This record gives sequence, structure tokens and C-alpha cells, in this order.
Amino acid sequence: MAILDVNMQNRKILPILQVGDVLLSPDIITECFCCDYEKCKGICCVEGIAGAPVTLEEIGEIEEVLDDVWQDLSPQAQSVIDRQGVAYTDQDGDLVTSIVNGKDCVFTCYDHGNCLCALEKACRDGKTTFMKPISCSLYPIRAKRFDNGMVGLNYHRWDVCKDAVVLGKCLDMPVYRFLKEPLIRCFGEEWYAELEALAAEVNHLNQ
Repeated sequence: MAILDVNMQNRKILPILQVGDVLLSPDIITECFCCDYEKCKGICCVEGIAGAPVTLEEIGEIEEVLDDVWQDLSPQAQSVIDRQGVAYTDQDGDLVTSIVNGKDCVFTCYDHGNCLCALEKACRDGKTTFMKPISCSLYPIRAKRFDNGMVGLNYHRWDVCKDAVVLGKCLDMPVYRFLKEPLIRCFGEEWYAELEALAAEVNHLNQ
């Protein structure tokens, strides 16, 4: 656990943090966020220019549960999957979920105008055990794995999530605490405990 490159003349400047083999932007600790689904209606599933980042392992898991979610997908989404599969390589060379009309994730389904993830819906209904890609669960954190084995975590700001920022501030909910479950899923409980200890140190420095 470490705080790297702290400006000693201004202890509030924290360029980079480290817990184990994970590097974190400090705003994951200092900024607040809490999804406000009543306001956004799940718009993050249908906005953007590429699908959600996925791993080869996740692609395999999605393909295994495809029959369980197929009827919840739109005809357009079914057509895209039939043509190119559940994922493709985007312009940055990353594997991402397939999309419809240049933006909508193929696994988006709707309930009275609200956007839902068909993968998550099937899991919550007890039909499958695969929730959804970890990149979706971790949002607004974006993760990048480096060649040396280190992982970088950054807080991604998006105007469609402005209501989540407002709610997070009202609830005094920092990003890392809002994402406790997926962070533990990724890195383990011991790692998260170290992150909490580092957050306490950062908050002390910022007082």
C-alpha cells in the first residue's frame, strides 16, 4: 500500500496510489458516485461508440448463457450476434460486446422504457450464474492491465452519469465504496481492506 509521488509542498496533490499490484487514480477515493437509476434509466447501456470491454473468458461465459437471454434481446441485436458474435475488436484493438446501430449494447433489453442488461436480468432471475462483464460492474472505474502485470484503475467521467455524481455527494459515497462488491470480486477482500486503509490515509492528508 503506497502513495506515490506526493507533492510535499501540498499534501492534497496525489498523482497516483498503489495497493498491491494495482495503481489507482486518487479520485477513486476522493470523488463521490452512486448510480441513480431512477434518473438515468440505464442509459449507459445505450450510449457510447463501442461495447463493454470483455475478456476471452467472459466471451465464453456469455456464449454459454446466450440461449437463456436470447428471447430478451431485440431482433436487431439477435441479427448482429448471428452475424459477428457476442463481441468484436474495436478500433483500439480491445475486445468489446457487440453493439446495435453503432452504440446500443446487444444485451440491452427494456422494461417500460428503462434499460436493463439481459445478462444481469437472467442471473438475478436465477437462470444463470454469470452476472455481466466485470467492466460493467466496475463502472465508473476503467481498468487496464499492463505488460508488467500491473493493473491501472481510473475514474471515468461521463456526462450521462451526472445524476450519479449528485447522489453520491448527497450520500457521501466515494467511488471505491460504491464499487466495493465488484472490487472485491476482482482483487479480493484482503486487497480491499488495504484500499480502505489507504483511503483513510488519503482522507487524513486532505483534511
